[in-house]
Amino acid sequence: MSYKDTINLPKTKFSMKGNLVQREPEFLKKWEKEGLYAQIRKAKEGADKFILHDGPPYPTGDLHIGTGLNKILKDIITRFYTMKGYDTPYIPGWDCHGLPIEHRVLQELGTKAKGMEKLEIRKKCKKYAEKFVKVQMNQFKALGVSGDWDSAYLTFTPQYEAGIIEVFGRLVEKGYVYRSLKPIHWCMRCETALAEAELEYQDQTSPSIYVNFKLIEVPKNLFPGMGGEDIHMLIWTTTPWTLPANLAIAVHPECQYTAIRYINPKTQKRQVSILAEDLVNSVMKLREIEGYERLGCVKGSALEGLKYQHKIMKREGSVVLANYVTLTDGTGCVHTAPGHGQDDYQTGLKYNLPIVSPVDATGVFTQEAGDFVGLNIYDANKSITEKLDELGLLFHMDKIGHSYPHCWRCRKPVIFRATEQWFVGIDHHDLRTNALDQIKNSNWIPSWGEVRLSNMIKDRPDWCISRQRSWGVPIPAFYCTHCEETLLDVNVVNHVRDMFLQHGADSWFYKETNEFLPEGTKCQKCGSTNFEKENDIFDVWFESGSSHHSVLNKRDALSFPADIYLEGSDQHRGWFQLSLLLSVAAWGTAPFKTVLTHGFVVDEHGKKMSKSLGNFVSVGDALKQLGGDIVRLWTASMEYRNEMHASPEIILKTSDPYRRIRNTFRYILGNLSDFDPENDSVEYAQMPEIDRWALHKTDELITSVTSAYESFQFHRVYHNILNFCVVEMSSFYFDIMKDRLYTFSKSSVERRATQTVLHKINSVLVRLIAPILVYTSEEVWMEINPGGSSVHLSEWPVAVEQHKDITLNDKWEKIIKIKTDVARELEKMRVARQIGSSLEAAVDLYSEDSGLLNLLKEYEHDFAMIFIVSEVNISNSPLDSGNNGEIFDTLSIKTRVSDSGKCDRCWNFRKEVGKIEKYPTLCNRCAEVIAEVEVKK
Repeated sequence: MSYKDTINLPKTKFSMKGNLVQREPEFLKKWEKEGLYAQIRKAKEGADKFILHDGPPYPTGDLHIGTGLNKILKDIITRFYTMKGYDTPYIPGWDCHGLPIEHRVLQELGTKAKGMEKLEIRKKCKKYAEKFVKVQMNQFKALGVSGDWDSAYLTFTPQYEAGIIEVFGRLVEKGYVYRSLKPIHWCMRCETALAEAELEYQDQTSPSIYVNFKLIEVPKNLFPGMGGEDIHMLIWTTTPWTLPANLAIAVHPECQYTAIRYINPKTQKRQVSILAEDLVNSVMKLREIEGYERLGCVKGSALEGLKYQHKIMKREGSVVLANYVTLTDGTGCVHTAPGHGQDDYQTGLKYNLPIVSPVDATGVFTQEAGDFVGLNIYDANKSITEKLDELGLLFHMDKIGHSYPHCWRCRKPVIFRATEQWFVGIDHHDLRTNALDQIKNSNWIPSWGEVRLSNMIKDRPDWCISRQRSWGVPIPAFYCTHCEETLLDVNVVNHVRDMFLQHGADSWFYKETNEFLPEGTKCQKCGSTNFEKENDIFDVWFESGSSHHSVLNKRDALSFPADIYLEGSDQHRGWFQLSLLLSVAAWGTAPFKTVLTHGFVVDEHGKKMSKSLGNFVSVGDALKQLGGDIVRLWTASMEYRNEMHASPEIILKTSDPYRRIRNTFRYILGNLSDFDPENDSVEYAQMPEIDRWALHKTDELITSVTSAYESFQFHRVYHNILNFCVVEMSSFYFDIMKDRLYTFSKSSVERRATQTVLHKINSVLVRLIAPILVYTSEEVWMEINPGGSSVHLSEWPVAVEQHKDITLNDKWEKIIKIKTDVARELEKMRVARQIGSSLEAAVDLYSEDSGLLNLLKEYEHDFAMIFIVSEVNISNSPLDSGNNGEIFDTLSIKTRVSDSGKCDRCWNFRKEVGKIEKYPTLCNRCAEVIAEVEVKK
């Protein structure tokens, strides 16, 4: 008989190689065939709910790795709470309307688009959205994201569209909605209004000009040193094209303003200009003017009402007061055009100024711009500046670099332009205050999210909800064809809602107007019954912000408000904010209880990812190269509250920790091939200490990992599990137990005790990692439960109080440190080529520390096993030659080559080898095992 035949070699079909790219699709097919998601829902029926509401991405192409990360984070949460016993249905969704999709479609159509009806463009947009919903859905599934994919919510479905109109009806009924001529951000290329959430700020170079406006009449003695010369107000602007719309000059009422007499460098004539006292030196320095004279100082309030000539538009303007005027740059005299700025607009309302905005939808000057009609505004910058110079009004011209808003779709600069738009009043019925209260009452992760959103709500203007596009839900408003009176009535809105529910929003573009009006509808002003429909559609954020109603309130499986919203940090100005405003306005409460925010995914250099830059990482590519579990493990490893770096190489690095976790399972499964937990398990009290220590560490892991999941700190889950697998188990417990598992009698208490522990560790570990490694955990589970149900139907592991032993753990923590000191000395022997395997060594130990010495003596018979050497002796007196430990400097360590014989079976060096007559090449332990085997045969 060969001794090799008696070695308990590990046996498992669970390979080291994951082959994830090949195997994961097989699991997906299996889960879909078995209806796993439905099984999970049925199993959790009646349990307390935990609802994560999905913020809808745009279906505009292959998934970005950041979108994949977002969905994985959501999936980790829902899987964890499901295993914890909650009913956690997950309804994924897509934001299928809006400019992103329409922009892509119009690019594809090119010049054909100009001759197409809105309904034709809408059909193209819907087809495009449907195509990429399917693409992205398949990629999300491949990432292992579990959800009710067959019932995903799409914002172009009649049910969802009707929900939008219902939310709008609530706002109309409560008086939040109004129409007004106001300046809003406008994209000249996309020809539509934009919300703050649709802006991206980029650096831009603009003209910087200082312009004199001549005062028409100045009260005598306003400035003591005044003579008979002309006096001007000196303004500064970086948008010369807005000067044709100038109606006023704003000054701060409490700031000091000075009249400066100087020689104009260009005309060489004496001139007087009024500007803020604090800015005189910096402004005069621009033209290197030194011999200027101060004529006196007054408060800004003294200038209110002064009239000036607007020479290029041949009209008068007036000086007004405004507290937003600052003295950080410029002149302290602010050019004011109520049709081209939010602050300007508010000042215009205060002083009853008209709203002048002589620019059309494409950024070209209209007839109102006088001599500049027909010019593009950017071309007009030069023309206007030249005209001012010709009139002797241009004091100085330069260039300035600054951050400027750009359209999120076409990436072109936007402008402020006054147009008739629909708005939601942010201060109506104390909406702003109520929203801020709801923010305080919600949970924010990280905590700074509360401050960030609160500051945005505090400062935001009324919400412009109308867009001049084709692809979206029409605003259900009407206009009397006889007197042009606006009709916006809750009964009419509800009638439109019912029409959309039955026929969809497309019906707005092919059905007659009267079909959308309740019978007997008349104009309240003139009594006419003839109306025309509104052409504007809703802001896409109004649509997605209504998801709390169209989804949470309309599906029996869900509940409102949601337990958690989870999106990127950009959604503080987007979905988080606008969902909050709509929910508070319509229902009086926030749509969420907790808001979790993650940072952006950037490339390895910290740059924003872009296909044009070539640093874009797509989910499709990552799946082909690595598989879903590697991407999921990379996601879990990220401290997602911060900016996250990603590249194919960075994600690939996660393969190594994945293999370490996988090999932990492989080791365990290989050593459980002959273990029947029903018949072979060893009671806790019968286990050797090291096995009880391993159970203590396993239950510690349950506690720490559960806490990390509950606090959404998935990087802690990742690090705790990896440390457990690599350090505590593989490098210590597993390494030590190999001898016991491979060479002890198969049915010995010691071996069965270790197998009992391994079975427990496997059962715990596979469930702890299941929310992250969804495929690998299923593969492991099938190995130990062949033919059984999925790991994703299992319950979350719970720590066993009996396994908690702090005193035992403290002792073994010291033993681990002792082993580390000894291992350092053994490594010196290897380097000197005195030994190959540590089993060739013998170790002598001593300590002058009585406490440490007592510990050494207590475990003297275990240390050979622990150190994986053949012999350990504890000396009662100092060693004649030895090295002190680095961790325990009172520990003296002497290592030497064992002088015992090597056992042919276990390879340990034992003194009894060669002394057993029947088995001269074996140690006592192996001789007993062989004798037992021979008896059984």
